[in-house]
Amino acid sequence: MTAPDSYPARYWTILGDGRIHCTLCPRDCKLHEGQRGACFVRQRMDDRMILTTYGRSSGFCIDPIEKKPLAHFYPGSSVLSFGTAGCNLACKFCQNWDISKSRDMDRLLDEASPESIAQTAARMGCKSVAFTYNDPVIFAEYAMDVADACHALGIKTVAVTAGYISPEPRRAFFEKMDAANVDLKAFSEEFYFKITGAHLQPVLETLVYLKHATKVWFELTTLLIPGKNDSDAELAAMSAWIFQELGPDVPLHFSAFHPDFRMREVPPTPPATLIRARDIALAAGLHYVYTGNVHYRPGDATQCPQCHAVLIARDWYQIESYYLSDGSCPHCGTAIAGCFEQFSLAGQFGRRRIPVRLHAEH
Repeated sequence: MTAPDSYPARYWTILGDGRIHCTLCPRDCKLHEGQRGACFVRQRMDDRMILTTYGRSSGFCIDPIEKKPLAHFYPGSSVLSFGTAGCNLACKFCQNWDISKSRDMDRLLDEASPESIAQTAARMGCKSVAFTYNDPVIFAEYAMDVADACHALGIKTVAVTAGYISPEPRRAFFEKMDAANVDLKAFSEEFYFKITGAHLQPVLETLVYLKHATKVWFELTTLLIPGKNDSDAELAAMSAWIFQELGPDVPLHFSAFHPDFRMREVPPTPPATLIRARDIALAAGLHYVYTGNVHYRPGDATQCPQCHAVLIARDWYQIESYYLSDGSCPHCGTAIAGCFEQFSLAGQFGRRRIPVRLHAEH
């Protein structure tokens, strides 16, 4: 395996003034010798760009797929999750800030080749591997190589991402992904610019691309922050856009904010806010709307949009009943969007979380 601190990165050009222009994401970083991009993991070295975190991870863990969150992608299955360090957004509310904002590469304790990750997932009985904890866009080359190794063994791949990526790498990256959960952090440019240091439009373009130009199964997540992105007007506008541009079958998850990082003064999201948001989205015509980080059984359940029968009943990450083995409602025959298969309640992964240590490779 190439040394992790010298792996050649893709998606860059040399400008007329001698700087290297990183074309991976809309930040468009322009680097002098030795400088790193805003993500901190893509660095100019000897007139080329390297990915400093290739083959290195902040840790591996086996999770229920519902934790990503994905409610319509092989429910009840297990997923091997891992991330690296750094991020190309600057969210003031980041709840993984110790990983995404890391400037200390020594914190990346685990080294693993793409093949060893895929083999570990297969050995542990995981249906998929998820690139998560920090955004896989910034370690795209590593994620894509892992995806190739996973697919060779019949393992699916999942990207948990903010979708902040430029068109050319977007095509290459999502060609390797079977599923994604995309953070739609708000539905206002002001929020994106002031609170995440990014822009809304590139994220919307990624979502439209996923819907109309790929076969990737994707779901959306919006973390609701009191007074920042939780007004009725914004939630209604976002739901209407999703319905019009992506269709009613893209699942939407609303999750609760907890004070962290640089927004410790903002109170946690009341459960009533998530329930209100779910009601607004359902009223806008969306078929599958979920609530996260609160114990609200209707917001955990997958229901038929036609007859409203509960097809998957959940208690947090535990599935209590399942009627979707053939992907359609057994009561009225309505097809339910997603990826489903034969399922055993006794064989589900459940709400466990299992840390995994991969052996370093030399």
